[in-house]
Amino acid sequence: MSTIKSLKAEERKRTGSGRLNQMRKEGWLPSVMYGLGNPNKNLKVNARAFSDLLAHSTSENILINLEIEGAGNSLAFLQAVQHNNLTGAATHADFLAIDENTEITAHVPLHLEGESVGVKASGGQLEHTVHSLEIRCLPVNLPDMLYADVTALEVGDSLHIGDLTLPSGVRATHAPEVVVAHVAKPRVVEEVVVAPTPVKGKKK
Repeated sequence: MSTIKSLKAEERKRTGSGRLNQMRKEGWLPSVMYGLGNPNKNLKVNARAFSDLLAHSTSENILINLEIEGAGNSLAFLQAVQHNNLTGAATHADFLAIDENTEITAHVPLHLEGESVGVKASGGQLEHTVHSLEIRCLPVNLPDMLYADVTALEVGDSLHIGDLTLPSGVRATHAPEVVVAHVAKPRVVEEVVVAPTPVKGKKK
């Protein structure tokens, strides 16, 4: 199961792009929490604390215990993060309020394990085509990372989503035939031989 992180939050009343930009200059990250049939709740969290939380997580899909000042704690799923196109800094966060029975959709990193037979014995090229897998599960079953063993792959073989052994309670959202890894044939570099240019003799 994914570790539940803790993050302090405060309710905010300021809205509008100008006021939100001022909030960001003050070190806050404007946020919103929705879900469980409750009205949307406008929040703000410490931008630096949020950045540190992302830096120590394997993906942006995180289970969070939001400690909302004056309103108690709320279990939430980090649904989406907007980033500045130039700096990459977070500019807004969406939190989905959940409970233990709320099924969530997450993108979890997919790590390839082992050394392919086709690579080791035949010089094939391992191509990793899916680096993050979209899954559905209950919060208690959310994994930090998914793993796929490529040891048995020969040259020309592919590993599909349907071949993966996913943790209990976790299912992939994409079709089973989607390729996540493939061992291609060794690349042959043809040597081009350039014939020397004949040197014409000088006329007498």
